[in-house]
Amino acid sequence: MKTEDITLLFKSFENAASEIEGIECWSARELQLLLGYAKWENFEKVVNKAKDACANAGEEVQNHFPDVRKMVSIGSESERSIEDIALTRYACYLVAQNGDARKPEIAFAQTYFAVQTRRAEIVEQRLLDFERVRAREKLSQTERQLSGILYERGIDDKGFAIIRSKGDQALFRLSTLLLKRKMNIPDNRPVADFLPTISLKAKDLAAEMTSMNVQTKDLTGIPPIEKEHVDNNLAVRRMLIERGIKPEELPPADDVKKVQRRLDREEKEVLSETRKNKK
Repeated sequence: MKTEDITLLFKSFENAASEIEGIECWSARELQLLLGYAKWENFEKVVNKAKDACANAGEEVQNHFPDVRKMVSIGSESERSIEDIALTRYACYLVAQNGDARKPEIAFAQTYFAVQTRRAEIVEQRLLDFERVRAREKLSQTERQLSGILYERGIDDKGFAIIRSKGDQALFRLSTLLLKRKMNIPDNRPVADFLPTISLKAKDLAAEMTSMNVQTKDLTGIPPIEKEHVDNNLAVRRMLIERGIKPEELPPADDVKKVQRRLDREEKEVLSETRKNKK
């Protein structure tokens, strides 16, 4: 998500906030549109899931999801009253957590409502952290899938490790050992845990291509599959180079496990602060 998009969303969420009896709230009807839901019926299902999550957390649902009414224009300078729900920041956070994560608005809202210090740059960094953690998880999932496909074709874990290493060398122009030394990565940790998001996505794309082509071309044995994986990584590398990106020259990122722990800690702090403020 671009910085200007984040800034625009930040302002939209800020402007939609109101105060009811001294408590910061958002209209569910307005939040529906901000989160990219065209139909109230679909968004109401998300709200109901959020209510269940609120109850399961031991919170009083009515304190965070009180029913209200809202006046809307129906044309010809006329208005009518419709049902609405006032959502506290905690309620909005739960709604975002139960929304469609594929929507960029949802990804933004998950962070926006989790961050108490409401500064756009903090929201942006947290979104970047989320994106990188998701990219690492996606790469792990893709590599597990590829490993399973290769196992069915007679390649064991050792063979898969060799193929993966050859692919990395094609993508980064460095062996795994030299790449670890260049990025100061501990010997017992995977390179991927310290790669920036774009490198994780590059590796993921190459692995996805290998998975598809191994099956489409019905490849078996290490030599042809290794060549396929190397060719796919070279293709991804050429694409990056054409856009001025040399993956081996990108600086290492923070240990993704530390990033995940930081996100988990911040989330616990948010929930703790929310409960404290409610008392």
